[in-house]
Amino acid sequence: MEVKALTKFARMSDKKVRDITREIQGRNAAEALEILKLVPRKSARLVAKTLASAIANAENNNGLSAANLKIKSAIVNQGVAFRRFPIRKRTSHISIVLSDEK
Repeated sequence: MEVKALTKFARMSDKKVRDITREIQGRNAAEALEILKLVPRKSARLVAKTLASAIANAENNNGLSAANLKIKSAIVNQGVAFRRFPIRKRTSHISIVLSDEK
């Protein structure tokens, strides 16, 4: 069974967030959450928040155990860019899909 969590309009460039999501793809969800807590970057905190939401969705809505979940995909898409004269404040959409299948 697949469980999904989505964070939209995160105030961080999609390139910076993709660096973190590449590191956790295919890992156990609980293990990835512990790794993200040790990374000293804002993008790691945003991904950890989304991953924690996906784990909570799996436990509460579907009755799955966090120990059995693996990260099937962690996708970061480009969001809107707020324009402040010459500066562009970029945003991103973070999507994490967890699966309990082997």
